[in-house]
Formats: sequence, structure tokens, C-alpha cells
Amino acid sequence: MKRLDGKTALITGAARGIGLGFAEAYVREGAQVVLADIDFERATKAAVDLGDSALAVKMDVTQQSSIDQAIATTVKRFGQIDILINNAALFTAAPTVGISRDDFDRVFQINVAGVVFTTQAAARHMIERGAGGKIINMASQAGRRGEPLVAVYCASKAAVISLTQSFGLDLIQYGINVNAIAPGVVDGEHWDGVDALFAKFENKASGQKKREVGQSVPFGRMGTAADLAGMAVYLASGESDYVVAQTYGVDGGNWMS
Repeated sequence: MKRLDGKTALITGAARGIGLGFAEAYVREGAQVVLADIDFERATKAAVDLGDSALAVKMDVTQQSSIDQAIATTVKRFGQIDILINNAALFTAAPTVGISRDDFDRVFQINVAGVVFTTQAAARHMIERGAGGKIINMASQAGRRGEPLVAVYCASKAAVISLTQSFGLDLIQYGINVNAIAPGVVDGEHWDGVDALFAKFENKASGQKKREVGQSVPFGRMGTAADLAGMAVYLASGESDYVVAQTYGVDGGNWMS
């Protein structure tokens, strides 16, 4: 028997990168997976590649109607939601005196409010169904410390860690485990944008920041989506039933808690 047999997972931001990696791992472990993403075309292609166990839905975590529709579509197709992964997120960078209100609002809309209201919607379904569930939030090592150019992103991920604790302590009474994963630096196409921002503000050559952060990881390289998948499967499985309101660093040794 596979570890997630009979389970249905809704993963936000699943059209690419970490979210897609989790979807692939969950399908391998027997789950049905809904790839929720604002990029519906790319999510659809990914779902087709994953086969009959996968479904794509268009979802904008800044819009309550979009969240509710994704929940409803998932339940209509698969009958239930057992697992939610709040993975959709936005990265931005600027010196603290250069932070714009628009950037701040956008990051917090997606990274913080998106987690709150997607969790809320999924939890209401889980409570009504009465079978418990697993909610996994994607935090970051950035949420455990400040960084000069990444104040807004760091603050948003610190909020995710705090929300994981509050939701976790509240929802466990219904058998819903809420926990988080805090990656370090994870390779992928999103790092092209991250690298470009650091090149701009730190006057670095293209690719230089990425090489530097990879070399600084005690493990010896940047992480990959595959490096995070084991923790994502564990937190979604019955093996983590007694784990509540925790944030796990999966970062190659970058942060020691």
C-alpha cells in the first residue's frame, strides 16, 4: 500500500517548481492531486502529464471567489480534500528605504492572506466532512531572519510560520494537522528572477548571486524540489498524525533551530 492511497491533495502554485514536484511525488504515493495555479494553461499541461490522478484548476489566491471555486471543483471531481499545500508565493527585493506600498501589498496578499483564506476554506470543508486532514504551508528560511534587501518577503514568511502555529493549535481539535516546510535556497526557474534582483541591487553579474548562495549551503549545493518532497509526503501521511504546528527546515544545513 502506498503512503497516500485514497487521499486527495490540493496544491496551490503547482504548475511549476516546488509545487509541481510535490504533485509528482504525491501521485507516486497514490494520491489524487489538484494542481491549482493562476497559470491554468501550464497547470493543465502538467496535469495531463501526470495522468488521470491529476486535475488542473485555475486559482488566484488573492480572490476569495477563486479560492472557493477551486475547493468546490476539487470536491466535485474527487469527493473530498484530505491535504492542502499552500505553496503559491511571490518574491520581491528592494532596499528597506525603497520598498513600495504596491510591492508590500502584493506580497502580503499572496504570501500571507492567500495562506489564511485558502487554509480557512479547506479547513471548513475538512471540519464539515469530519475526517481530519493535513495542511502544509510553505515557509522559508527567510522567515526565520531578516535580510537587508528582502524585508517584505522575510516578513511574509515569518507570518506564515506564525500562522502555522495559530492554525495548528486551533484546528488539531478537528483532527487537522497544520505544519510547514521552510526550504533554504531551491534551484529552479524562479531563481532567474531572484538572481536578476540581486544583480540589480548588489551590482553583481548575472548568475553570480546564484553561484554564491549555492556554494554557501553546508550541504554543498542549492536544494531541489525533490529534496523537499520527502518532507511533504511525510507531513501529508498518517506518520505525522502527532505533529502539530511545527515548521521544518529542509535547507541543507543553512538554518539550525
